[in-house]
Amino acid sequence: ACGLVKNLALMVYITVGSAANPILEFLEEWGTENFEEISPAVIPQAAKIFVNGCWVGIHRNPDLLVKTLRRLRRQ
Repeated sequence: ACGLVKNLALMVYITVGSAANPILEFLEEWGTENFEEISPAVIPQAAKIFVNGCWVGIHRNPDLLVKTLRRLRRQ
């Protein structure tokens, strides 16, 4: 378990905690898939999305999602 935590810590970008509901609604609108509704075979090909430490789903085009979030944050 220690190796998994270390690898995740090296690969993620962590921001300050925020209210989860507005973020979850936005992510749902922008193509985040609930991990409970997808095939496990899809998970390795997608980016895992965490909100306030909870795994909420995956996104198949994380670059687009990040660009969109940054653009909206800077407006």
